[in-house]
Amino acid sequence: MSTVALSSGLGALPARFRRERLLIVGCGDVGTRIARQYARGAGSGRMQVMALTSSPERRAALRSMAVTPLLGDLDQPATLRRLAGVATRVLHLAPPPGEGGGRDAWWRDPRTQALTRALRMRSLPVSLVYASTSGVYGDCAGELVREERPLAPGTPRAQRRVDAEASIRQLGRAGVRASILRIPGIYAPDREGGTPQARLLKRTPVLEAGDDVYTNHIHADDLARACVAAVWRGKAQRAYHVSDGQHMRMGDYFDLAADLYGLPRPPRIPRSAAKEQLSLMLLSFMSESRRLDNQRMLRELGVRLQFPDVAAGLLSGSASF
Repeated sequence: MSTVALSSGLGALPARFRRERLLIVGCGDVGTRIARQYARGAGSGRMQVMALTSSPERRAALRSMAVTPLLGDLDQPATLRRLAGVATRVLHLAPPPGEGGGRDAWWRDPRTQALTRALRMRSLPVSLVYASTSGVYGDCAGELVREERPLAPGTPRAQRRVDAEASIRQLGRAGVRASILRIPGIYAPDREGGTPQARLLKRTPVLEAGDDVYTNHIHADDLARACVAAVWRGKAQRAYHVSDGQHMRMGDYFDLAADLYGLPRPPRIPRSAAKEQLSLMLLSFMSESRRLDNQRMLRELGVRLQFPDVAAGLLSGSASF
């Protein structure tokens, strides 16, 4: 991977300070995939990878991946002061808090607000990439959705992401090259809960064809590669759909997975019955239908998908990128 030239101000510093420093905020499954890739030597020799963690017990695991752990908690803003000026590039993968966190918690993301405030305290990073969700569009009745579409979140969960995006754009106006990735369902056989297998074994129903909705997917390895590409090549104030571009109905997706795994296809039920049989979380996913256009990601970020269809992705193991 080629690196982007440093800013002129950074280039005037002594060599030991010219090393690029990537900070991963929210180093879970996808962040770990990115960190391991740099540890294998695919990143620039000048790249130092750091990760924010609120768990002292996780420091050893991060160090084993050649990642420098930084103790801090997004829910305790005072612990984030050490992040000021520490990184030249930031990858923000941490989700907003859940509901029940106090007044306005159902629609605000105080974590992203706390992070951006900490980053403003000293020299700003060159670039920042925020991992958002395609749920910010709400229900689109199966239409093809491009990044210019107005946001219309239909759930508090999605509204918190809209609030986070606003905080990121505000930081972008202060001089950071801020990009937003809008991500659909993430899957991978080596990701915890990353395949439909458990749901198929439980015989969880899906909607009848007439009531079914479109769903979108991205393999976790392809998402990790898109994150890295956006850190280096994402444009300022630009949103990107990180999706494989395969437009499938949700029921068809589960039918395909069942066939691949040699399991019975899930039962089909009408939407009226789904309200009685399925959880509120599943119903929320079944109430929104959209087809994500991924051409901007392919064209501007130069991402080459290793898994452009879910059949290959569901049968894959962990892949290098």
